[in-house]
Amino acid sequence: MLLQVGELARRTGLTVRTLHHYDEVGLLKPSGRSEAGYRLYSPSDVQRLHGIQTLRQMGLPLSDIAALLAGDGMAPEQIIGQQIAQATELRGRLSLLRDGLEAGAEPDMGDWLQALALMATYGKYFSAAELKHIFSHWHRIEADWRVVRDRVRQAMDEGLPIDAPAVQALAYRWMALMLHWMDGDMDLLERWGHMFRTEPSTQGRNHAPPGDMIRYIEGAIQLRMDLLLRYLDRDDLRRLGQVHHTQWQHLEQEVQQLLDQGIPPGHPRARAAAVHWDALFGTLCRNDAGLRAKLMRASASEPLLRAGSPLSEPVRNYLHAVPRLPAAAPSP
Repeated sequence: MLLQVGELARRTGLTVRTLHHYDEVGLLKPSGRSEAGYRLYSPSDVQRLHGIQTLRQMGLPLSDIAALLAGDGMAPEQIIGQQIAQATELRGRLSLLRDGLEAGAEPDMGDWLQALALMATYGKYFSAAELKHIFSHWHRIEADWRVVRDRVRQAMDEGLPIDAPAVQALAYRWMALMLHWMDGDMDLLERWGHMFRTEPSTQGRNHAPPGDMIRYIEGAIQLRMDLLLRYLDRDDLRRLGQVHHTQWQHLEQEVQQLLDQGIPPGHPRARAAAVHWDALFGTLCRNDAGLRAKLMRASASEPLLRAGSPLSEPVRNYLHAVPRLPAAAPSP
């Protein structure tokens, strides 16, 4: 299979001018020409182009890339291994390609083209350093992400509206996971979301949600954000701390056990659970009394926010009943 220069440009996200330049400087010579004189690229040309773009992502100038690829050139598995070590945006796809090469399989042109296209798309929104930061932290949320993604799909299949308590709980958990992944960097998260909304080629790949799921969960998240912004401004939201979902789960289980055992709210174990709750809420607010008061008011005033709380209503009611709880506040 041979591709004309325009088709190669379209499928990789590069420009025809860039490919012409690579040809002119001897970096990527097409394997042939059509009868009309158009450049024709073979699978080996596309593989070489992948290597060129990989090294460009590492910040190497074209002259150094030419030297690296001179002679027998760099083995494709070595190029892929370096790219993964740099934690680029092609993490998932390249892992598959690398494993295939090491096992003796040869990736087809479609594999190389998809990898190149993703590289070009992600590069529109993020620097190499930002991508390295994002993907080096993927392991933090991978297991939880799979669970949440599957539950959102189940909610969609059941036809649950976005204001349903179960969906709002998923929206809260989705937001918390994304913020944990991005180290609380709202700017990074907003650009990541914008990319997935506007670039269909990124949707549904490498564990990314498909377009219909993005629209569904973002609708649920927007409901929460609109309510929160009645009480907090965007600077407040950027200052919020991170409490992992498992920490709320542990508190939920702790208090549920007290309820199941009939332990009264005045018991020392109940007070210990209340202190635990207060500490988590303090982490969320970064121990900022003003921010805490705003969140308390938002939660007390908006049933929809409480519906998406990571703590169940019986657990929240029990914690509220614990006497002399300092700075008592409903959980987020």
